[in-house]
Amino acid sequence: MTQDELKKAAAWAALEFVQENTIVGVGTGSTVNHFIDALGTIKDTIAGAVSSSEASTERLKTLGIEVFELNNVDKLDIYIDGADEINAHNEMIKGGGAALTREKIVAAVAKQFVCIVDDTKIVDTLGEFPLPVEVIPMARSYVARELLKLGADPVYRQGVVTDNGNVIIDVHNLKINDAKQLETQINQIVGVVTNGLFAQRGADKVIIGTQNGPQIK
Repeated sequence: MTQDELKKAAAWAALEFVQENTIVGVGTGSTVNHFIDALGTIKDTIAGAVSSSEASTERLKTLGIEVFELNNVDKLDIYIDGADEINAHNEMIKGGGAALTREKIVAAVAKQFVCIVDDTKIVDTLGEFPLPVEVIPMARSYVARELLKLGADPVYRQGVVTDNGNVIIDVHNLKINDAKQLETQINQIVGVVTNGLFAQRGADKVIIGTQNGPQIK
């Protein structure tokens, strides 16, 4: 199977975690787009969705799925999203699509976080994929200087503005051995909204698209 077919297999397998009459948290990205398409086939059995990005919201609405504001939802049983990298501890780097802050908020609310990936996203050590950091625009240069002190290479993602009106700095050349500690350390830099490490709140379940079919761990 191609990589896109592996993504699709993992995404469709996530339907088994969706309960009837519930509101489903939906992430962002190419793998999640397959999940949204799958969710469209059972839209009459769910109450609706909460979305982590404008792009996902538009796709959900196009399929006739009602999208709720998170502030109007008192509980969220499940959140389905992808990852750019994930390790054996179910810690992730996310934010390649620049939706990391809203993704992290929805993940925090959800009772269960199911991550859907193809097998190329599985890594021993996080950091080969550049770590996205969402930053208040006026703090961009200051935050970059602080990130340099970590021994990494921060690069401003030109031309990208998040759904929150902020900018993204991608941090290259990191080998992340303590993801929880680094997540906290970067978030404490003034001007940082959040970073793409999902370690404090990792995935509860991971569905991996493989050549032998979806695997759940």
